[in-house]
Amino acid sequence: MNQDIIIPAIDVQTPDRLNFIIEELACEASMVKVGMELYYSFGEKILDDLSEKELKIFLDLKLHDIPNTVGKSCKALGKLGIQMLNVHAAGGADMMSAANESFKSENEKAKLIAVTQLTSTSQKMLNEQLLIPGTILDCVLRYAELAKKSGLDGVVCSAMEAPYIKKELGPDFLCITPGIRPSGADHNDQKRVMTPQQAMANGSDYLVIGRAITEATSPKKAFQDITQSLSQGI
Repeated sequence: MNQDIIIPAIDVQTPDRLNFIIEELACEASMVKVGMELYYSFGEKILDDLSEKELKIFLDLKLHDIPNTVGKSCKALGKLGIQMLNVHAAGGADMMSAANESFKSENEKAKLIAVTQLTSTSQKMLNEQLLIPGTILDCVLRYAELAKKSGLDGVVCSAMEAPYIKKELGPDFLCITPGIRPSGADHNDQKRVMTPQQAMANGSDYLVIGRAITEATSPKKAFQDITQSLSQGI
């Protein structure tokens, strides 16, 4: 099993815990996710620190604003040497196109992906709070279609939606799936979750796994246990 597909989400705020997790995962993971909590706590320097450990970076800032603002922001972020960045598909096709053009002008080989619906979003929340009609799958597929037409490389989605996206948009359109919980793990605030094995069977290209790894006594062992279970198909 290619361990590169597992992206630990190292969202912490204290230097001691951060350094411990990095040391534990530096020889295991290929790419890590830097989310808002980590980026806003430590700033741009964290990207340099991770790069020095030869870790690839998925910068998860979920940009969502007018096309001009997002485009200029993506141009700036494209200069930071990251390997993956995301925007919110809800920003629309013009915003995503501006983001893609600007980001790729600075970092041609990096991947730009769009968030469809957060894995904490339930059907009831989608309809009653966000006032979006239809099913979550309908919304996710529409956002994924817009993302592909806008030139993006893939989407962030639940593993539940991954097979439908692959069927509609092709096998090369990436599905990055958070909300991954090993069997028996607490779902926390996530609503649409799957185990790593289920997610892989559904066609996920990358599994974003946070607390199950980063809150473990040994993140290294937690990472190894997940990769081993995937290799053994259990």
